[in-house]
Amino acid sequence: MHFDLNKIENPTFLKDLTTVECKNLAQDIRDFLIQSLSQTGGHLSSNLGVVELTIALHKIFDSPFDKLIFDVGHQSYTHKILTGRANQFDSLRQYQGLSGYLKTEESVHDVYEAGHSSTSIAAAAGMEFAKDYNGNGHKIIPIIGDGALTSGMALEALNFLGAHPDHQPIIILNDNEMSISKNIGYLANILNSIRGKAGFRKIKSKTKRLIPKFLYKLTSKVERGIKGFITDNTLFDDLGFSYYGPINGHDFKELEKYLKIAKKINKPCVIHVLTEKGKGYKWSEGDKSGYWHGVGPFDIETGTQKSNKEKNVYSYSELVAKYMIDFASKKERFHIVIPAMIQGCAMKEFQLKYPKRITDVGIAEQMAVTMSSGLAMGGVDVFTPIYSTFIQRAYDQVNHDVARQNVKVVFGIDRAGIVGADGETHQGIFDIPLLRHIPNLKIAHPRNAKQAFMLFNYAFLENDGPIAVRYERANAVYDFDQGIPEEIATCSWEVLKEGQQAIFIGFGSIVEQVLDAYEQEDLSVSVVDARFIKPLDETLLHQLLVQNKPIIIYEESIFFGGFASAVIEFATKHHYDTRNMHIMAIDDQYVAQGTKEELLKELNLDLASIIKKTKEIL
Repeated sequence: MHFDLNKIENPTFLKDLTTVECKNLAQDIRDFLIQSLSQTGGHLSSNLGVVELTIALHKIFDSPFDKLIFDVGHQSYTHKILTGRANQFDSLRQYQGLSGYLKTEESVHDVYEAGHSSTSIAAAAGMEFAKDYNGNGHKIIPIIGDGALTSGMALEALNFLGAHPDHQPIIILNDNEMSISKNIGYLANILNSIRGKAGFRKIKSKTKRLIPKFLYKLTSKVERGIKGFITDNTLFDDLGFSYYGPINGHDFKELEKYLKIAKKINKPCVIHVLTEKGKGYKWSEGDKSGYWHGVGPFDIETGTQKSNKEKNVYSYSELVAKYMIDFASKKERFHIVIPAMIQGCAMKEFQLKYPKRITDVGIAEQMAVTMSSGLAMGGVDVFTPIYSTFIQRAYDQVNHDVARQNVKVVFGIDRAGIVGADGETHQGIFDIPLLRHIPNLKIAHPRNAKQAFMLFNYAFLENDGPIAVRYERANAVYDFDQGIPEEIATCSWEVLKEGQQAIFIGFGSIVEQVLDAYEQEDLSVSVVDARFIKPLDETLLHQLLVQNKPIIIYEESIFFGGFASAVIEFATKHHYDTRNMHIMAIDDQYVAQGTKEELLKELNLDLASIIKKTKEIL
């Protein structure tokens, strides 16, 4: 029996399916996901791993009356199919298409949005307490991965809810021993220990038989006490939850059995489900590096990516990683601290070459930043690469622990600017306003590969305080046969072209594009590379402003509090006329998904818009 997934409108049809039919449905969904994602790209492994779990959840619970909260939301593709969106998958993660995460505007079944990890249990706590006002007939079911539990907020929420037995969230721990890459830390060791004790699976029935009837109505402490005679309590028992598991996350009978138990008992509980990330596709099964976590279009038979880079073309993440390998070869007292993004930040080669000189702290950005400050204060050069969207999660640590103490930590702000298909939660457009007002902290952004190396030379060899070097989700050309340049960038801007009619000030790869376009259009406009966003090059800025020419200030970032704001603040402070300044930046908004080209065009920030604006002001 096969299912026409495009005809599914809602999950109610699952109620009448047999176990065999559920297995057939799971296979159809896996085949569909592999075929569809091979064309569009997307989060493959995480979604292949939760097919049976998602079917079972929708079969036992009644969405949207019962609230399924998928942590992060990138593993919600089966949920989207079961709630009537299979026919939109050809637009997945594309401009104005189906989101790769949960979106409340897409479906009533998407009850909570996220794009960053570890929010689900805290959100569930709020929804549980909302029952006091809205009625208590429905269930709240957060689904969180074992990797996401390493984040402080998830542990804070567990600690909080465990002390409120009058609320009954059903927490699904989706344990595949992976986040993006293999999990680390003591919590991972605890889960390894639990996995090795199969006796836990039947622990509830055993304790029920052992407890005398007159004790049934006593607190769960009695149950946990008797359980202690059989085997060790789990972390979740000790936090106040009824624990079930570990159970096979690909066995429908087992899943349905324990989901039904959890639905009936009216106690806060954790169901520990073991799943295989990437299940059903040979190339993603067993992947421990995170290569198949998020992929572009690929060939199903060979597992190879369809996009092929030309010679000497590298992503900025790869360029930065190669610089760090070179730097480590010259500098013994050097260490990298990274929060769960070894693969994403292209640090796998570094890890293989210098395994003791890179530390993955897991999904714990706050920990990464403060640990980096401690390393730096111990006299170690430290590099901390974090996606722009994730540095938001460690704002206080950057401010309080690093900048306030003026500690020399070099931050790599990866994926700075428009990032494309991941959409609103991942666009790197907020880090400049987030960081610019913090004292002692410098911010730089290279326009090409060579300048990136020169800026890192400055950061490590000349600068003596905290600095954030931003780099884009883009490719650049560099021939490593010529080696890493030894030149050190100065903390200044660079005039790339002198013009008579106007001035363009920007940073990043757009600057060279604008330079070429002005040459082709024969426009006499000065082009200034503001490679240091903070501090401003005040000497050059005075020279530019005193000319009283029209000025375009461009940034692929939010305007409020950003680079353009800094220039206007400077001009106002020194009594320059700002009426001839033209700002090209992102307005007060979130930016949806799409290719970088599509989004820049929509935002009137693409190259054509720059040329149009330039001609208008001349």
